[in-house]
Amino acid sequence: MSKIEFANPLFLYLLLVVPAMIIFYVLKQRKANPSLNVPGLEPFSESMPTFRVYLRHILFGARVIAVTLLIVILARPQSVSSYQDVSTEGIDIMLTLDISGSMLARDFRPNRLEASKDVATEFISGRPYDRIGLVVFSGESFTQCPITTDHAVLINLMREVQSGMIEDGTAIGNGLATAINRLKDSPGKSKVIILLTDGVNNRGEIAPITAADIAKTYNIRVYTIGVGTQGMAPYPVQTPFGIQYQDMPVEIDEAILNDIAQKTGGRYFRATDNNKLQEVYKEIDQLEKSKIAVRQYTTREELFLIPAIIAFCLIALEVGARNTVLKNFI
Repeated sequence: MSKIEFANPLFLYLLLVVPAMIIFYVLKQRKANPSLNVPGLEPFSESMPTFRVYLRHILFGARVIAVTLLIVILARPQSVSSYQDVSTEGIDIMLTLDISGSMLARDFRPNRLEASKDVATEFISGRPYDRIGLVVFSGESFTQCPITTDHAVLINLMREVQSGMIEDGTAIGNGLATAINRLKDSPGKSKVIILLTDGVNNRGEIAPITAADIAKTYNIRVYTIGVGTQGMAPYPVQTPFGIQYQDMPVEIDEAILNDIAQKTGGRYFRATDNNKLQEVYKEIDQLEKSKIAVRQYTTREELFLIPAIIAFCLIALEVGARNTVLKNFI
């Protein structure tokens, strides 16, 4: 992208001379007009001014323009073009999100699932050079979005995630295995899974530790996040009168989540509210930084030539006219 800059911008203050020249010229012209009318000259009062009168004003305008251009030339206008050569070593990340019914608990605002989606969306937006995908799980698991650099599509698919999309339950092992299957053959030099859940594994054919062993085999780091306040939380419960919220104990298998993280070289985090969940994602963001090399190129091109030619022509015009047409007039 190109823009205009001045190498010596202080010279532009000399442009204050231009309005002073105009004011001086106007005052000079007023003094040149006679203030006393002679009765014998009425027949000539309606005569048209000669061409040389108009030419004198035109030459003054040319002089003003020439002075303006000369000042601009002193300031050295330049066309500046800059661009970046960015080389990256991105990370392949698979977000693995629990969407079981307990994720609707309201110890987070507005609930655990929506809070998790919002924070994950911020995380995605902050990593433009990484390939990121999304796996959701409850009693089963499936890939909501394969790993992609099209983060707009990923974010839209994230917004469509709702509890109840698949059979209820908490199949942590299946969710982790699905994410591993999506990452194991990816070309990324660094592969990461962020697994978020609020419960205890109670469904699925694959045990969480077995899935962690598979992740370790493929050199995939797993960061695990347990979401839920300490103690009691308002959970949604189906009653004859519809969904009611009742305080129930928060149960998260932190031991399993910590083992998964330790086995794969990741870390376990506990998020007890919205702010803590944001802090967790920020910490993971710092731990998994993409390698980015940026080279800045800047080219400058002097733009004084055209203003100089115009100014020279205007000065030549004024000098030539004053020594020919207006020689005996001014």
